[in-house]
Amino acid sequence: MTPLAIIFRQKQFTYKLGDSMFCTNCGNQFTGSFCANCGTAANGAPAAPQQPMYASSAPAKSRTTAGVLGILLGGLGIHKFYMGKIGAGIVYILLCWTYVPAIVGLIEGIVYLAGDDRAFNAKINDGKFF
Repeated sequence: MTPLAIIFRQKQFTYKLGDSMFCTNCGNQFTGSFCANCGTAANGAPAAPQQPMYASSAPAKSRTTAGVLGILLGGLGIHKFYMGKIGAGIVYILLCWTYVPAIVGLIEGIVYLAGDDRAFNAKINDGKFF
């Protein structure tokens, strides 16, 4: 094998010089089977999918926690803040002196506890104000 060998596979190639290789995707010199900079495989295979550095979705909310918060602190809208509905939580706080949010929060807490996880997750991720 010559010191400079070009390996052709799947329209991508990697330059090889001794034990080190040069990535054609980013030009980084590396040893091993994957480029540490961009993840391209040394044999010309497509790059391995990389996970994002941040969480791609919000942490899962507990249906039970939201139900108990709705029953106990629903008059202040704490269950809405927990579920990420900040605007609705503020409306609950503004109207807490009328006791209407307390009644609605009690009903919502019972509905959350009686429902299933699929319906609860759909309600959280629906993008609506309330």
